Amino acid sequence: MTDAALAELTDSQADRLLEADRPMKRQRLESIPVIEHGEAGDSSLVIRHPLGLLEIFEAPDLLRLGGTCRALYAFTRSEELWRALFVEPFILTEPVKQWPVFKTWSTEELLAQYADVAFRAESVDWPLKTYIEYMNNNTDESPLYLFDRSFAEKMNLKVSTQPEDDAGYWPPTCFGSDLFSVLGEQRPDHRWLIVGPERSGSTFHKDPNATSAWNAVLKGSKYWIMFPSSANLPPPPGVYVSDDQSEVTSPLSIAEWLLGFHAEARRTAGCIEGICGEGEVLYVPSGWYHLVLNLEPAIAITQNFIPRKRVGAVLHFLRDQKQSISGFSDEIQDPYTLFVERLRDYDEQLLEEGLQELEKLSKGARGKWEQLTKGSAEDDDAGEGGFSFGFGGDDDDAEVP
Repeated sequence: MTDAALAELTDSQADRLLEADRPMKRQRLESIPVIEHGEAGDSSLVIRHPLGLLEIFEAPDLLRLGGTCRALYAFTRSEELWRALFVEPFILTEPVKQWPVFKTWSTEELLAQYADVAFRAESVDWPLKTYIEYMNNNTDESPLYLFDRSFAEKMNLKVSTQPEDDAGYWPPTCFGSDLFSVLGEQRPDHRWLIVGPERSGSTFHKDPNATSAWNAVLKGSKYWIMFPSSANLPPPPGVYVSDDQSEVTSPLSIAEWLLGFHAEARRTAGCIEGICGEGEVLYVPSGWYHLVLNLEPAIAITQNFIPRKRVGAVLHFLRDQKQSISGFSDEIQDPYTLFVERLRDYDEQLLEEGLQELEKLSKGARGKWEQLTKGSAEDDDAGEGGFSFGFGGDDDDAEVP
């Protein structure tokens, strides 16, 4: 890559990312839906609602249907609907702003408290003061990314499952229970502190162990480009995937991929993209490919979890893709059996539902949930020129150009 090409990317990243020509036919390119609140509640309430029949639609179709009348417009943009379905990525704008860490954390504040604490930055462990100095002065094309799984313990930070006065943060309550929590201290790695300068980020990957995830931006902003995974859909351009889709290889740096494949990717079936800003949290459905780029210096927290609807997929992964399991301690020899036993103690009915879904997946059957979360290979002519959620509020439906 030439210095001129790199300068073009680093000097005006947000503009550079969004300047590609509009495709002639944008059948599935959407911007990430933005929702205000993520409050607790029983997601099945939406299905029991008379309008719950809308669950049979795919997410893009629901959004287009909302353009037919004011009542459906409001309903298809409701937090309750998206909370119930979890079918595609979405952004919540309010929950993170209630966290104590959102109100107090900055690089300066972290340095004041944890300057000599060592955090993992890719393959090295550096005191935070060393990493922040590097972060503020580097000119690397692909800067080192601080990505630490033990930050809560190192910082003596309390993480709760619901709002508490002495907690640093808690997951947005709309995501419900994290079913990997039944494993207690034997659960795999599931939360990370992420700090990095502009240009840093992560190349295309899927979240581990078939989990879903959320990513909360405390400072800065992040560009996301995402694709559903399916045997009937191609992987993102420039990305190589194993036959069982468990291994994802992206040989190019983020900058190289953006300059070489970004325009093509935006014309690829299933592409969805957006910017998650300060104080916002993005939901990453299980199995979705995603690339993330810091548009400015950023601090974020991310957690992986298992929602109720994905138990079967996780069981399938733990049983049939053992070579790709990650994050468990070496003492755990059989994560699948351990999870089954603990889940049976927690909720036997839920386990039975998960095992039934596991058998469907094993036979290659595609249930409704898998169809929704992994997308469809069929082109949708109704998608040409269709609308998508904007990023400025309910009255902003402008597509990302």
